[in-house]
Amino acid sequence: MGVALLCSAAGLWAQPCIPQAQETAQPAAAGDTLMVQTVQATDASGAPEAPADDNSRVAQKRRAAVEKPRFMPDPEKATWLGVVFPGAGQMYNRKYWKLPIVYGGFIGCLYAYNWNSQMYSDYRQAYLDIMDADPNTDSFKDFFRPGYDFDKNSDYLKNVFKKRKDRYRRWRDLSVFAFIGVYALSVIDAYVDAQLANFDIGDDINVTLTPTSLNTPVGNSFADGYYGLNLNINF
Repeated sequence: MGVALLCSAAGLWAQPCIPQAQETAQPAAAGDTLMVQTVQATDASGAPEAPADDNSRVAQKRRAAVEKPRFMPDPEKATWLGVVFPGAGQMYNRKYWKLPIVYGGFIGCLYAYNWNSQMYSDYRQAYLDIMDADPNTDSFKDFFRPGYDFDKNSDYLKNVFKKRKDRYRRWRDLSVFAFIGVYALSVIDAYVDAQLANFDIGDDINVTLTPTSLNTPVGNSFADGYYGLNLNINF
């Protein structure tokens, strides 16, 4: 009977231990599960990986940036645009930084034409007035200070006004040719720029410049003579 009481007492002490052991084991198992999930959600560097949706969006953006077609201008279209409207070829080729150069050239030529045209008109009228015998036509006197002796220097002044008149007329005509030249260069630039848009500028193209010596023949042998530079261009 004493043995039975001892066993029953041992059973009473053992029964509360079983649920307690189960309760302590459950958080440990849950902790192990969380730890496994955390390890699975990290990459090799220990940083958390992005969700699958984020990775797909990043991949799509990178793929779109790689697969984005490169703009290839049409040389014929760029030429005709430059012919119809100056600077339109550069805008079509997306070389907007060239527009100030093109229009600056046109503005400079127009200013030179107006300036030389005005000076030619003034000197031409002064030359006509000094060449005639009418005392009322004396526009040439506006070029000199009051009290200048025109009669004493009449022949000299006629020669000066004639040279100035011819000079400004020549410069005025050159301004017209310069304007046409700027116009033609803008068209040529638009064509060449569009033509070279697909020119290969890869890494395999390089230029090397190295010092070298040129051997000169001396009898049956060669001797070092001149030194220079060796230029190598690889395509």
